[in-house]
Amino acid sequence: MSGRLIYLIGPSGAGKDTVLRWFRDHPQHCPWVHVARRTISRSAGDPHEPHEAVSAVEFQRLREHGDFALHWEANTLHYGVRHTELRPMERGIDVLVNGSRRFLPQARRRYPDLVAAYLTVPPHIQRARLLARGRETPEAIEARLARSAHLAAVIGQTDVELVNDGTPEDIARKLLQHLLATR
Repeated sequence: MSGRLIYLIGPSGAGKDTVLRWFRDHPQHCPWVHVARRTISRSAGDPHEPHEAVSAVEFQRLREHGDFALHWEANTLHYGVRHTELRPMERGIDVLVNGSRRFLPQARRRYPDLVAAYLTVPPHIQRARLLARGRETPEAIEARLARSAHLAAVIGQTDVELVNDGTPEDIARKLLQHLLATR
């Protein structure tokens, strides 16, 4: 039995990194899940999103070399998941990836058994989280919220929708329950 690609998507501020951190921090609840580390063309300064930080030039070199199983561009950054991060699927282990809503159709073509989990969040909670991060101006946050509403149409392409309006453990356990029920 091969493992599944669990493709977690949702707007910025929905809590994807929090869900991923819960799965990393609680392997006893889900030893059959590997959380993939992404390669991103930005600094490694965010402790809540452990990733391999590379320059845009290095990212391009890695992509041209064929190192990525998945790669996309969003918000002026390049994101990739190396083939090595997906190898646990060969041993029957599910791999949880922080994906991109816009890249979902391409990812699904490449991995037809992919499980798309769409994490949503009420707009007032999303706004508060984005403001608390301090990465963007209030105007940029409002533009991001408008894009989030527009991209909500992707829900019809997903396998499960999870509303993140509780604690981090609540939302992670909701995803875990879905994964167990469909395993």
